[in-house]
Amino acid sequence: MLAAALAIAPAVAQAAERAITIVALGDSLTAGYLLGPGEDFATQLERALEAAGHENVKIANAGVSGDTTAGGLARLDWAVGPDADAVIVELGANDALRAIDPEVTRANLDTIVTRLKARGLPVLLAGMYAPPNLGSEYGAAFNTIHADLAGEHGAILYPFFLDGVAAERHLNLGDGIHPTAEGVGVIVERILPKVEALIAEVGAEDAVN
Repeated sequence: MLAAALAIAPAVAQAAERAITIVALGDSLTAGYLLGPGEDFATQLERALEAAGHENVKIANAGVSGDTTAGGLARLDWAVGPDADAVIVELGANDALRAIDPEVTRANLDTIVTRLKARGLPVLLAGMYAPPNLGSEYGAAFNTIHADLAGEHGAILYPFFLDGVAAERHLNLGDGIHPTAEGVGVIVERILPKVEALIAEVGAEDAVN
């Protein structure tokens, strides 16, 4: 763990020399469904990064409630504008809720990551798991999508966006699906090291270019 931290430290320092914009491309989990101002994922993450010493990082909220991977792909070019330095991709939950063919989800996410990588943008893929009521066969096909694509594209993987929050009643709204502000805080705390690794990749890109 120490060796890994020392390895990314120079890249983090490089990235810290300029302002960075990370676009959070997602669905209602990113958008902040039924949450108040400042309680959404992007805003809480930006505050957490600032507290961790990354005062130059802006998190742009590109979450759209109800979006599937197809929706994210359709709006990719305008949602991730020319000012983006890196992207967090949090898509797939609505595909699973609608029981969309996992191969369709995989193809959409593959295209999204391919196009972002072609632009030279580091990517953090936030994974999602299928609801158990869809059956083991669907789950087996769906649950490996994000990990497989992260490996294929060299993207950073956060295996499960709702880790520590899913099925925790006190961390979710009454629908049992969307996190409360406190639940979002748990997500931010857990994903933070991966976002710092994403920032380090931005610094590495800067060093190369």
